[in-house]
Amino acid sequence: MRSKRYFNTTGFCRPEKHYMLDPLRNQSVIFDLIEKEQYFTIHAPRQTGKTTLLHVLANRINKEGQYISVAFSVESAGYRSITEETANFKIISSLYESCELFISKELWPKKPIADEKCSLQTYLNNWAGSQKKTIVLLLDEIDSLYDDVLVSVLRQLRNGFQGRPKYFPSTIALVGLRDVRDYKTKVRPSEASLGSGSPFNIKAESILLGTFTKEEITELYNQHTKDTGQIFSKEVVDRIYELTGGQPWLVNAVANEIVEKILKSDYTKKITLAHAEQAKENLIARRDTHLDSLIDKLKEERVKNIVSAIINGDSLVYDNFNDDLRYVIDLGIIRDINNDIVFANEIYGEIIPRVLNFQLQKNIREQGTTSWYIKPDGKLDMDKLLKSFQEFYRENSEMWLEKFDYKEAGPHLLLMAFLQRVINGGGRINREMAVGTGRTDLLIEFNGERFVLELKLKRLPSAKQKGLDQISRYLDTLGMTKGYLILFEIKHSTIVPWETRVKWETATCQNKEIIVVEM
Repeated sequence: MRSKRYFNTTGFCRPEKHYMLDPLRNQSVIFDLIEKEQYFTIHAPRQTGKTTLLHVLANRINKEGQYISVAFSVESAGYRSITEETANFKIISSLYESCELFISKELWPKKPIADEKCSLQTYLNNWAGSQKKTIVLLLDEIDSLYDDVLVSVLRQLRNGFQGRPKYFPSTIALVGLRDVRDYKTKVRPSEASLGSGSPFNIKAESILLGTFTKEEITELYNQHTKDTGQIFSKEVVDRIYELTGGQPWLVNAVANEIVEKILKSDYTKKITLAHAEQAKENLIARRDTHLDSLIDKLKEERVKNIVSAIINGDSLVYDNFNDDLRYVIDLGIIRDINNDIVFANEIYGEIIPRVLNFQLQKNIREQGTTSWYIKPDGKLDMDKLLKSFQEFYRENSEMWLEKFDYKEAGPHLLLMAFLQRVINGGGRINREMAVGTGRTDLLIEFNGERFVLELKLKRLPSAKQKGLDQISRYLDTLGMTKGYLILFEIKHSTIVPWETRVKWETATCQNKEIIVVEM
């Protein structure tokens, strides 16, 4: 029999329809802030459960009966050409319409009328003054607002702060992708400094919604097991945690892909590691809305700088207040693990290079044919593959890198594109990339064999020796004795001609055999 519940990948979660964890399970601080009549922010990347949390929170507050609570979105006012007056009306209308979802009719504010000019502050004053209970207001998508409208809304909330709790909501939560201190990035540069009356200092606390832990993924998946008898084993959960990093949408999407798409909701079938890998590939190939919105961010200059640095292993001056870095962390694209800046999870680390080099892959023709590099025994001829890439790189790199959006990471992405075309025929590429390492490590698995490639930009004469030391240490961690060091010359070919750039030699370092491939 088909389960009544399923893994949700669209919209907010409802316990009667979806497998879900209580979004308030670790959020006692929220109830403490409400009791203290404070303003606070909740921020997290897209599709991490913010809206689900708001709905559960508002319903729980209303059920307990001490306060009136409504969650609503201000996204209808989230475009640049809107006037403050129109924005006020749209926001008030959104609040009014959302009341139906949370509270009984006698508690609603007055219905807004288009011809009557009314500020958000006045509307909230009037509503709060007409009620016996105090109001807890939850504003979603606050950072969808721009320029004067954003400043105006925040100032109105700040001005009303003094009237709490009788003539203004006693608690307001501002919910979005970023912390309130970062909203000023949505304001025109001329207005970025707002002085001592800044509306950006009204909150008492900033709450970041975290990713799922391995234990929480197990708890979520156990709900499916309880309903259907179909088990997600510990090794499968561990692998899904590696793939998703606990990102809530991905955790649900991988499970949904396995259960409904791959196994066709046949609960008698065993879930295996191979199913988890297939789900990853399917999600990347299909690029659902979640992954598309992630990819859209890659076009932003501030995102590009950080992503390029991860792919190349370049150093950044790490500063917790560095706005670009914090921005990309807040978007959920990257994370900081013990000061290692890496992609947030394995799926992102896989899809981002694939998307960035997609056009390159499409333009690699005959030389990207898998069968060219397969030995008679079915094994991969890595030497032949890399020699073919050297030739391809010499003939095509200058043309491609010149028009490439991610120029800094271009050489690495060009090789990854070439490898992807070939390896897709029967293997997989595991990437290890982090800011400040000075290289990118690729572990290629093909027909039972493993190959280690280290990619490094030749910025200084010492790059080769450093690369040899680095790949030797990496091979130690894998228990392997052979690897390939790929060195890319970054000076123009007129300065360092191709005749001296293209090299192939075998070196020994720390008892390892290293093939050094230069170009």
